[in-house]
Amino acid sequence: MAIVAVSIAPTGEGPSVSRYVAAALCVLERQDRVRWELNPMFTTLEGEVDDIFALIRGMQEAVFAEGAVRVGTVIKIDERRDKEVHMEDKLRAAEAALAARGDSMGSSSAD
Repeated sequence: MAIVAVSIAPTGEGPSVSRYVAAALCVLERQDRVRWELNPMFTTLEGEVDDIFALIRGMQEAVFAEGAVRVGTVIKIDERRDKEVHMEDKLRAAEAALAARGDSMGSSSAD
C-alpha cells in the first residue's frame, strides 16, 4: 500500500493550468482501484504502487492530449510494507501529535 502525492503540470502554457488538471483528473475518475483526493497543490493517491504508477502515466498522457508539449511531474511516495496505512491515518497521527502539544489543526498564522 502506498500514499503518493503527485503534481502534473504543463510547462510554458501560461499561468492557468486548470484545464490540464481537469484532464488529468478525468483519468482518476474513470477508475476504481486507487483512492484519490484533490488538494490545492497536489493530488494524493492511495493504493497499490503499480496501479498508482500506471495512473500517473495516464494522467501525464491526458495532459499531453490536452495540447501540452512539455509536462513536469513531481511525485512523492510513502510506501509501507510493515502495515497498511491510509491517508486518514496519517492525518489522525498528526492531529494527535498536535493535541498532545496543546495545539489544534486548521489554524495558521495567515488567518
